[in-house]
Amino acid sequence: MGEAADDHGCTVGHDGTVARLDYVVAVDVGGTTFKGGFVARDGTILHFERRATPRGADQVIAAISAFVADLARPRAGRRPLAVGLAVPGLVTPTHAVYSAAFGWRDVPVSSFADVDLPVALGHDVRSAGEAELAFGTGGDDVLFLPIGTGIAGAVVLSGSLYGGAGGFAGQIGHIPVRPDGLACGCGQRGCLSAYASGGAIAARYGSGTSADVVRLAAEGDERAAEVWSSAVDTLALALATYTLVLDPARIVIGGGVSLAGDALLVPLRERLAGRLAFRRAPEVVASSLGVRAGLLGAGLLGWRSIS
Repeated sequence: MGEAADDHGCTVGHDGTVARLDYVVAVDVGGTTFKGGFVARDGTILHFERRATPRGADQVIAAISAFVADLARPRAGRRPLAVGLAVPGLVTPTHAVYSAAFGWRDVPVSSFADVDLPVALGHDVRSAGEAELAFGTGGDDVLFLPIGTGIAGAVVLSGSLYGGAGGFAGQIGHIPVRPDGLACGCGQRGCLSAYASGGAIAARYGSGTSADVVRLAAEGDERAAEVWSSAVDTLALALATYTLVLDPARIVIGGGVSLAGDALLVPLRERLAGRLAFRRAPEVVASSLGVRAGLLGAGLLGWRSIS
């Protein structure tokens, strides 16, 4: 079978077929793009593609359903075994309860995936955190924190993901870091996401993307430097609070904003350490899986549904 490498080094046939391996459909829903593909049981990504995220809750739900249906169709006589779908917000196995990013409430899993296959629904960040534990930067006491359009965390305690009483633990993006500060899409004010998410960084600067703001700050743009510094400050404040409460050994930063590399990690390490007077700061590192973490996490959901 002819093969062409995708942008993550994975292979898929020119005719759209995949390797002769069992696989599940995996879809990771983000505020800017959907990431979808086929994932083998060992974490091999057999196919990968992106689609732009539309605006509006109904439009997003319809687009997810269409994406899943397209990926789930038979290819060269082969079908996926299941579907794993990772979405943001408050999530149960049967419903997407609420998303500040999309504005939906109580969406049943059947609205996202009308296919004749087992479908597993999960939280995007917790699923990505499971992928980090399985395939990336593991550890017994870790915070996995993707920073993209929004911010949420996967909390790992004693080697296991912690969901909390209702399964909603890890909403670090909505820690109030600036009392009575900027309005957040969740309805609160002063949330970390309103200052340090990729969307907020771009919005506060007034144009472009968070990557543009990082580049402009490095080039001497004073407004960009101010916005970026504020984002790092508020992130350090939230992580200091988390550190003092849960004592992680490591904080793993993922998501699109993590692609800033040392422009993020170096000042964040310094400012986090500066906010911890009597204890050493935990290690702060970039995710080893990068943007693949969410897709692999969705794949794990799919495989678990048939295990």
